[in-house]
Amino acid sequence: MGRVRMRARRYRCKSCKRERRPLLEQLEVEPGRPSGLLARLLGLLGCVASYSLAAEMAAQILAVKVNAMTVWRAVQRLGEAAASHTEAMSTYHADSHSEALPNPHPPAAVVVAVDGCSLGMQVRSKRRRRKTADEVLPALPSVEEGHFREVKTGVLLLPAERVSLSPDRRALVRRVLVTCLGDADALFGRLWAQLRELGWLGANTVVVVVGDGSEWIWNRANMFTKRCEILDFWHAIEYAWDYARPQFGEGSRNAERWVRRLAQDLKAGKVQQLIARLKTLHPISEDSRNALAALIKYYTDNASRMHYDEYLRLGYGIGSGSVESAHKQVVHARLRQAGMRWSELGARRLLALRLLLLNGNWATVNRLRMVRVAA
Repeated sequence: MGRVRMRARRYRCKSCKRERRPLLEQLEVEPGRPSGLLARLLGLLGCVASYSLAAEMAAQILAVKVNAMTVWRAVQRLGEAAASHTEAMSTYHADSHSEALPNPHPPAAVVVAVDGCSLGMQVRSKRRRRKTADEVLPALPSVEEGHFREVKTGVLLLPAERVSLSPDRRALVRRVLVTCLGDADALFGRLWAQLRELGWLGANTVVVVVGDGSEWIWNRANMFTKRCEILDFWHAIEYAWDYARPQFGEGSRNAERWVRRLAQDLKAGKVQQLIARLKTLHPISEDSRNALAALIKYYTDNASRMHYDEYLRLGYGIGSGSVESAHKQVVHARLRQAGMRWSELGARRLLALRLLLLNGNWATVNRLRMVRVAA
């Protein structure tokens, strides 16, 4: 349609000096920046590839020449809108007067698998800027061990929708991902909101919570009145291996045989008998003695969550493989590439966009208004 000219009024607050341009905000326009569909496409590319690679892809796919900073800005604008949308939905469903999606046939059971993984964070709190064009910035400081945050992820799925590909392998027809940067309360609030949005939380629905022995999971699982808590089977086996390696030797057949028998007893529901048998063992070294003590404590503390024979009979599953896979797709594939460090805002916005994409809800961004963010 060619070039369009219109006057965009600017308003400034006398006290805080902030500026607003209502017309440009309504049109999602930033002077000199891509907007509309082009900005959303750049945001999509920046959601799946590094910003520099996304700029190269834009030139090849869209025939639009942009730099990495332009892609970054599109991701920030779109990601802030997506993150605000997610937080608003959680706030709405946290209200006791909110209405859930009506579902005349809610599922009998829904599985909620929860876990966390670490993400490297930036050392600097503010972006570095050159004062002159020829200024050389000093080298970045080294990243210390403490500069990591945990990305907490939850996966929602219906046991009835598992499909058997073979006698020993099952696949999911559908899953819904939820994630949060560091805040366990916020994660469970979003899990609750998603269950209500999907209509999966009926009066008689059993919420099956699967996780490792982390207290932050079980302390918040009691928000579900009808629930079944399951300790991840593979975490239980890892503790057994921690004892078997120093006791029988790394890579020995005796260690493998011992762990295999323990796994069979766990799947048969013989938890108390197994704990009693572990207490009769005689470690041969200090390392195996400490590992055995940790193993007995871990099984004793979580014995009520280890009735694996019953869980398998009900079709709930006993492992958290779905959430481990979610970590790789949501976090590792994009945010944990070599040398990557993230600001809290940047990680939160990109995670919100990747959730929309991986949950098959990317069309939602067309209904979200892109906001203006600081460079």
